[in-house]
Amino acid sequence: MRINLMCIGKTDDKEISTLLSYYIQRLPKHWNFEIITLPDVKNAKSLTPELIKKEEAKLFQNQLESSDLIILLDEKGKQFTSREFSDKIDFFMSISVKRICFLVGGAYGFSDEIYAKASEKISLSKMTFTHQMIRLFFVEQVYRAASILQGKPYHND
Repeated sequence: MRINLMCIGKTDDKEISTLLSYYIQRLPKHWNFEIITLPDVKNAKSLTPELIKKEEAKLFQNQLESSDLIILLDEKGKQFTSREFSDKIDFFMSISVKRICFLVGGAYGFSDEIYAKASEKISLSKMTFTHQMIRLFFVEQVYRAASILQGKPYHND
């Protein structure tokens, strides 16, 4: 199984990049975890939010495969406990999902085309965070899910 986190825009913050690397290195190798960073839309300042979302959708679609399970990280998505999230990952492994793609959209969210392709939406919090912080929080939760599934003492509940 492959787990990908696809994000619009790069992370410039060195501390966040260091922490991302810290957690990614500790993930199970068989998860083949990868962060795929898509470029910001060119000339975005001259485009409407709807056009920006459509351009970002093209960037996502260029990376997605027809067999991918697509899950959006979206403020209107369902919230999970860490244990529930680990159960979800475990379920995907049990049904032999080949590649799970978690998507982080740009500042305006996702286009209707991307919403239509997604299997579900997950919210990491009711609070608003920067796109850079969402990457870190998500990767830490993937690491926590791995720890739970391996019976390691990282998670106490």
